[in-house]
Amino acid sequence: MIKVLLIVLLAISSYANDIETSGTVISNNEKVITSRHFGYIKKVFVQEGSFVKKNQLLYKIDSSELDSLKNEAKANLTILENKLDNVKLNYNRYKRLYKDDLIAKYDLEQLELNLLNLKNLVSIAKAKLTQINNEYNYLNVKASNDSMVIKKSIKEGEMAMPGAIALVLTDLQNLKIKTSINESDLVNIKKFQKVEVSFPSINFNTIGKIDAIIPSIDNTAHSFIVKISFDKKEQIIYPGMYAKLTIKTNRTKDEK
Repeated sequence: MIKVLLIVLLAISSYANDIETSGTVISNNEKVITSRHFGYIKKVFVQEGSFVKKNQLLYKIDSSELDSLKNEAKANLTILENKLDNVKLNYNRYKRLYKDDLIAKYDLEQLELNLLNLKNLVSIAKAKLTQINNEYNYLNVKASNDSMVIKKSIKEGEMAMPGAIALVLTDLQNLKIKTSINESDLVNIKKFQKVEVSFPSINFNTIGKIDAIIPSIDNTAHSFIVKISFDKKEQIIYPGMYAKLTIKTNRTKDEK
């Protein structure tokens, strides 16, 4: 009888060591959308909270500035090509004159060098025009993956600034729960450990596991950040949602 009682007490003690805490849902794949060009924003197609598909158009930037650069590049290319045509004509004429010993070899070589330089300049001008044409693709800013807009910092008619945050997108398919664990509890947890997860706001329970244990930036807190992956099944879960967690300290990696 005493032996049975001891076994029961040991079992209760084992389960009593489970860690109960809470955490917040985060996205493991957030995208910060910025512009590559100056220009007025012609149209914004999304709002905060909008769901977007991969390659969906988010906003458009006016092309006036790029049009100006393109026209300048085209004009420069035309001038260089005209010069090249003239030099080619002279070069062919000089070759005939040199063949008849009517001009010095030096004069022919100088024209040949000029011809080579102009060919290089034309190639550079064509490459620059191609580059400008490719930049038009970045005036139509698109989503890189299926996601939700969680921050919008732009409005139609405003100036798009390269490097400035325009939108923030979060991937709703790659979610984790972030929580904080006391240093004293580290001895009882490890990667792949089972976690019982509950979302009280939607009355949804599921199972997760510890993916990462990360030292806190705040050394005075004596705590560690723990990230937990979980099975959201068919539920719609959003970043920022509150979750209750029970880390099963008596479970092992074999039960992941």
